[in-house]
Amino acid sequence: MRLFLTTCLVMIAFAANSVLNRMAVFGAGWDPALVGVLRLGAGAVVLCLLSGMRLRHPPPPAMLALGVATLFLYIWGFSRASGRLDAGVGALTLFGTVQITMFGAAVFRKTHIPPLRWLGAGMALAGLAVLLWPQGDLRIDMTGLAWMMAAGMGWGLYSLNGAKARDALTATAFNFALATPLALLWWLGAGSPMAGASYGLWATLASGAITSGLGYALWYRVLPQIPATQAALAQLSVPLIAALGGAVFLAELPGPRFWLAGALVLGGIGLGLLRR
Repeated sequence: MRLFLTTCLVMIAFAANSVLNRMAVFGAGWDPALVGVLRLGAGAVVLCLLSGMRLRHPPPPAMLALGVATLFLYIWGFSRASGRLDAGVGALTLFGTVQITMFGAAVFRKTHIPPLRWLGAGMALAGLAVLLWPQGDLRIDMTGLAWMMAAGMGWGLYSLNGAKARDALTATAFNFALATPLALLWWLGAGSPMAGASYGLWATLASGAITSGLGYALWYRVLPQIPATQAALAQLSVPLIAALGGAVFLAELPGPRFWLAGALVLGGIGLGLLRR
C-alpha cells in the first residue's frame, strides 16, 4: 500500500509539473531554455540541501553520466517541442515514446512480460489517444514531433537508469546539479530573452524544487521496487490526472470523452498489474 500511494503521489507531481511548466512558458512568456535552467537549478539546490553529507558518495560514474545525459535530453526536447505541437499530440507522443522505450528495453533484456501487461498497455494507450487526440483538421510539425520523441526517449532511459539507484535522493541531486550547467550553456547559446511575467518565476521554481526535484527523487525510490513495464504503464495516468486537475480547478465539467478515456487508461493500468 505504501508503494502504491508513493507511486500515485509521483504521478500527481508529474502532472502538476506539466501544468507549472506550461504556465511559465505559455502563460507568463518565459523562454523555454531559461525555464529549463531554473527548473534544474532549483531542484539541484533543494536536493543537495536534503542530501547533505551523502553527497560525498556519488553514484557510479556510468550511472551518473547516463542519468545526467538523459535528464538533460528530456528537458531539452520537451522545452523545444512544447511550442510546436498541439498539447494533446505532444502528450501522446511523449508518453507513447516513454512506453515504447521502456517496453523495448524489457524485450531487449529478455525480461518476461505477461500477456496481460501487453494488453493493458495497449488499452491504456488507446484511452490516452481518446483523451488527447484533437478533433478536426490536424497539422503536425515534424520537427516538434522529433524533439518530443527525443524527450520521451530521454525520460524512458532516465527511468530505466533509476532502477539501479541505491540512494534515490543523492542520485537525483547529482543528476540535477550536473545537468544544470548543460542547460545554462544551452540558454546562453540560444541568445533568448531573459524572462516574462513575474508569476512565471514562481511557477518555474515550484516546478523545479517540488514537482521536478522531489518528484523525481521519489520516482527513483519507487523504480527499484517495480518492473520497468509496470513503471511505463503507471506513467500513462499522468495526462489523465492533469486533465482532471484542470477540469476541477477551472470548474469545467468533463464530457463523455473524458470518462471514456479515463475508463480505458485506468482499466488498462489495472489490467497490466494483474498477475493472472
